[in-house]
This record gives sequence, structure tokens and C-alpha cells, in this order.
Amino acid sequence: MRTHYCANIYETHIGETVTVAGWVSSRRDHGGLIFIDLRDKDEVVQLVCDPADNTTVHTLAEQVRDQFVLIATGKVRARGEGLENPRLKTGKIEIVVETLMIENRSKPMPFELGDEKVNEEIRLRYRYLELRTQKSYDIFKLRSKITIVARNSLDNLGFLEVETPILTKSTPEGARDYLVPSRVHHGEFYALPQSPQLFKQLLMVSGFDRYFQIAKCFRDEDLRADRQPEFTQIDVELSFCEMEDVILIAQTLIYDIFSSCGFEIPKQFDRMTYAEAMEKYGSDKPDMRYGLAMVDVIDIFERCDNEIFSNIAKTPKKNRIKALRVPNGDNIFSKRQMKSFEDYVRKFGAQGLGYFQMKEDGLKGPLAKFFSESDLQAIVDRCELEVGDAVFFGAGDKKLVWDYMGRFRIFLAETMEIIPQKVFKFLWVTDFPMFEVENGHIKALHHPFTQPKSLDYEDIEELESIAYDIVLNGVEMGGGSIRIHKEEMQSEIFKILGIGEEEAQEKFGFLLDALKYGAPPHGGFALGLDRLVMLMTGVSSIREVIAFPKTQKAQCLLTQAPSEVDEAQLKELGLRIRQLSAI
Repeated sequence: MRTHYCANIYETHIGETVTVAGWVSSRRDHGGLIFIDLRDKDEVVQLVCDPADNTTVHTLAEQVRDQFVLIATGKVRARGEGLENPRLKTGKIEIVVETLMIENRSKPMPFELGDEKVNEEIRLRYRYLELRTQKSYDIFKLRSKITIVARNSLDNLGFLEVETPILTKSTPEGARDYLVPSRVHHGEFYALPQSPQLFKQLLMVSGFDRYFQIAKCFRDEDLRADRQPEFTQIDVELSFCEMEDVILIAQTLIYDIFSSCGFEIPKQFDRMTYAEAMEKYGSDKPDMRYGLAMVDVIDIFERCDNEIFSNIAKTPKKNRIKALRVPNGDNIFSKRQMKSFEDYVRKFGAQGLGYFQMKEDGLKGPLAKFFSESDLQAIVDRCELEVGDAVFFGAGDKKLVWDYMGRFRIFLAETMEIIPQKVFKFLWVTDFPMFEVENGHIKALHHPFTQPKSLDYEDIEELESIAYDIVLNGVEMGGGSIRIHKEEMQSEIFKILGIGEEEAQEKFGFLLDALKYGAPPHGGFALGLDRLVMLMTGVSSIREVIAFPKTQKAQCLLTQAPSEVDEAQLKELGLRIRQLSAI
């Protein structure tokens, strides 16, 4: 049916007869000659239908419209002088058609392919058409290569690929589970895995030593541009290791993936503790492509005459006063803009936003009157201010200040357009807190199977874990931890989390039992494959790198899932639909 893909026809084929197949990208009638751009999986070739050579072909070509499926046989010839197309691999040749077959016709398209202004709902409803674009094909070609490189890299490092169950037990891992009712066991449910976490730990107990999987995972959570209810991760676990061993494996894998796909990145990545990331950037996934680091000035503000600031500064363990220097900001932003920034941070709970402008004769601004000359100079020195700079201040509860000042940092960088493009900045963030307290309840920050550095603590939120995230350009690309491998410690962690012995046995009894049978020290990591492809291709939404994604309401517009099922199916599963009362 086909002798050549379009991309594989070169000037060396001039004079030869070839057969190509694909879709019509465009058709042009030049008053006799008809030109057809035929596209297959990754290239376009120009077909020429000349009535002087073949009236049958020309008559058929008059019926051709965009997106018709054609099979064409003809002779390769050089394009005329000045008619070459440098944007195409096939831009120096064309095919004079000798036989033409309209294999299938196409209805008028619901939208023009490649038009990014088309409503996303329409594009997702006809996702199979959007995937016909060269952009989409290139994305999935890269995705395929990434998975192949990942498999080869981990195979070379001695890892064994093992598939773990999709139908499993519901266990609390931070997000809601997708539940699957059992037909055989009425009233009981499977859960789709949020990750292969427990099974890969069991494989380490089994003595498999080094495991990996390109794993499908499911989380019923609120969606964002970089989240989907079902996603894929490159999942890795190894035994008899420390954090440095895991980081080395992860860096090797990431380097192999990027270098094999034509990107230059360092073999070693920078590191930063969680505490430093939060204090300097207000985020546990800081974007290191630009500066704008925050500086602590709470001690200086304690001496000021403004009671709001001085009262906040009296409790430096609980509160923060952070300064964010913007080089040349006084020249970039007007006073009106600086005041408007307060409206931005208020959206995230801030009570206000102070600022100074660095002039030739020192710091100026609404706050200057509350400080002595020596303290104004201390701010200049601490923030390393230069004439023309602006410096902004956030004050209050430390978690709140970290959050809105971290968001403000990103907002400023985007506003000033200082974020470099086509640059990859990797960062390991380490030493995460083991727990966090929300509404009086203790929660595991990562998951309850993470190894704590110790269990000696005064403040539960200051207890650190042996956990690490890999961040790329301000996006958490993956992460992992050293796991708890002793039953006594795992039981103690469950107690801290408020999980009693009976509940622990019911939900995690199989893991606790396994840890009693000679579990080795082990750890691992997972990389989000979808996010990785999104970052490498530079697209704005994770939906573009998933073949058939869901909307932000977790719907598949193509298949209209989720959907109702008939009464017979519900009865067989022992289920009945009941309307929820209004809340």
C-alpha cells in the first residue's frame, strides 16, 4: 500500500516511482495544475496532478478536500527553481501523481487544525482530530522516546520491571481514592492505586533489590493545569541504600532522558533544604531560573515605631517579616503599581504589603518615618540595595507570609518578564518536615511510610524526614524518600497520626506483617512522566501531553465519561443511586 513515508523521500529518489499515503493538509487549484499537500505521521509532501499527464488523476483530484485520506503513486521530481520550501524536509522535491485513490472522505472539520484559539471543550470533544497536528505527533514521539530511554537506563542500572496491581485496597495516601465496587463481594470495594507505594516496598521485602515500573496512578482530587485524575509516573525503588544512592540513580536517569532527547543538562543538580527554600522563596518548589530571593528582616522591624510590625516581630518563631528586593524596581514600577501590588497579595490572606524605594539620598516610602536612620541603613545593607531598587515587605504568620510572598515573587518575575525560556534549572529540595498540623490534626507531609530522621521532638512540625523532591523550573517533577523498614517504627508513626492498632491492622496489616520478616533498608522515588513531557516540550497544560485527557471537572468529553449505568449493572453490584441532600 505504501513504499515510503513522506519524510523518507529525498533528492536521491528523483526519477523513482513511489507510493505514499496520508491525509490532505491542503489542496490548491492553479488553473489546471492541482497541488495537494499530503501529510502522514511526521511530514508533508507535495503531490502534483497535471491534466496534461493524466486526466483521470486530475478529475479525481478535483473532488479532493482537506483531511481526505489518499493513496498516491507517482514519480519523484525536483521542484522548479525558486519553488522550494525550506520549512519541509521534502521541500526540494514533489511527486507527479500517476495513480490516485480516495481511500476515505472527510466531513468538514469542526475546527481548523492547529488553531489554538478554538475552545478547549471542542478540541477535547474531537481530540482524535487535534492529535493529527504535527505539534501533537511530535509531543507523543518525544514521550515514547522518554519511556524507552527510561527503561533502557534503569535496565543498565540493574533494575527489574515489575507490574503491580491496579485493583487494590483503599489506603489513606493524601488524596481521595477512586473506588471500584466488587460484584463477587457485595458491599466491598477495590481502590485504584494512587501510587504503587506499598507494593514496591513489599517487592523490597521479597529481595527483588531494584524495581521500576512505568506506572498508571489515580487520584480523585481537584484538578489544575499540571494535574489529571489518572497520570503516569516512572516509579523506582531499591534496597540497601541511603538518600545519596537514590539521588545518584535519579540524576543518572534524568540525565540519560534529557541527553538522549537532545537537551544539555548538568549531571549533578543543586540542593536546598526545605527550610531554606521556604525562607528564601516561600515555596518548596522554587523556580531557580531567576533571583528575587527573600531576606529575613524581623529583627530590624522589631525596633521600628510601627506597632503592627513591632508586635509581629516580638514572636520570631511563629511570625516572619520578609523583604523582597527588586533590582531597578523603582524605575520599572510606578507608585500606583507598587500600591496595587497590595491588592494582589490580599487575595492570598495578606493584611498588607509595605515597600521602600532606594533613592540617591537613601530609603524613601510610606514606612520610612517609622525607622531610625541606622535601621534604614541596616535594611539597605541586609537587602544589598542599590539606587533604583525597590524592596517589598510581608509580615505575619510565617506560613502565610511564605505563601503570599512566594506567590508575589512569581508574579513579579512574570510581570517583569525576567523568566528565561528554554532553560532547565533542576533543584533537589531535601529534609522535609515529617508532619504538618491542619485544623488540629497531624498529617504526614509526604506519606506515612517515610523514614523520620529521629523521633525526638518538642514541636511535631519541626521533626524532619529523609525525603527529597526533584524540582524543575518551579514544578515538582518527582520525589521520594527513604522508607521505614522496621515494624516498631512504622507502628509508632501510625500512632502519632492517630491511627490506632485496630485501624492499622485493618488498613496496613499486610505491610506491618511483612516488615517483621527481614525487611531491608530501602528507598526510592517517582518521576511524573506527564509533567516531565510537559516541561520538556514547553506546553502550558498537562492535557496536551496525554493522548485522551480529562477536563478540569474530571470528564472525558470524547467518550462522555463518567456516565450513568443501567439498573441491571447496579443491581448486580449491589448498588443503588441515592440523591445527595443539598449542603
